[in-house]
Amino acid sequence: MVGMTGKRTTTAEKAEQVERAGAREAVRPVPRGFGLTANGYGSLSRQFPSTPRGARLARRSVVRQLGHWGFGPMTDATCSVALVVAELAANAVCHGRLRGRNFHVRVDYEGPASRFRIEVSDAVLGRTPEDPKLPPDDQESGRGLFLVECLASRWGWEPRNPIGKTVWAEVAAVRPDGEG
Repeated sequence: MVGMTGKRTTTAEKAEQVERAGAREAVRPVPRGFGLTANGYGSLSRQFPSTPRGARLARRSVVRQLGHWGFGPMTDATCSVALVVAELAANAVCHGRLRGRNFHVRVDYEGPASRFRIEVSDAVLGRTPEDPKLPPDDQESGRGLFLVECLASRWGWEPRNPIGKTVWAEVAAVRPDGEG
């Protein structure tokens, strides 16, 4: 048999290599996921342009990062976090946009607490979020914060120093493998 190195190996040598590889597999540590600390914490922090395209990029970046942390794209946690990020980013673009200023997204994964903390910051303090309520059925918009309130265990906003505001939400993070 010829291996990838071009060197001939016997069947016995090949069986020995497979056995050694199996032994290495047995002692290999469980992967933590890209970007998670040993204690199970992770953080993503990034700025995006205050445009609809920037809001889409924010959602996609968060979903990609959650995949690195072990949450598949179709898990309940990923779908909830993606929807919250999409709504808060859309609000930052629509209501918190200042020319020449980006909006900022931060997502912290707190593994031991089994939750995500999502923060979206924009440059306008004057337009703060109101209590969410459902608009009339014939109105096309106005449901974003209502969805955030439904998905988040807690949410709120705070002034941002030196300019603007940060809207935050906390979402439960049940691991798909049943860990959290």
